[in-house]
Amino acid sequence: MTMTLMALYAQPADPEAFDRHYTEVHTPLVEKIPGLEALRVNKVRRKLMGDTELYQIAEMDFADKAAFGGAMSSAENQAAGADLAGFAKGIVTLLVVER
Repeated sequence: MTMTLMALYAQPADPEAFDRHYTEVHTPLVEKIPGLEALRVNKVRRKLMGDTELYQIAEMDFADKAAFGGAMSSAENQAAGADLAGFAKGIVTLLVVER
């Protein structure tokens, strides 16, 4: 079963600075995580229903639970997580889903 780590981002205070950091700094860190099979970054363009004001959703796919576990305990993931805590503190929600 594929494991997906989803990052849901609320509206940042400075969208331009957020996008620049996400593209230039965070994405290269995420792409180094071992076992990452796919990274999809989706911009939310319109809300149809619900209370949350989402800005962006990122999906990171891993082959299975073992690959996901290895990835989450890697030094590369630690670096990406530290970066995330710095630039997205208070606006990110992380979910783990199975497909």
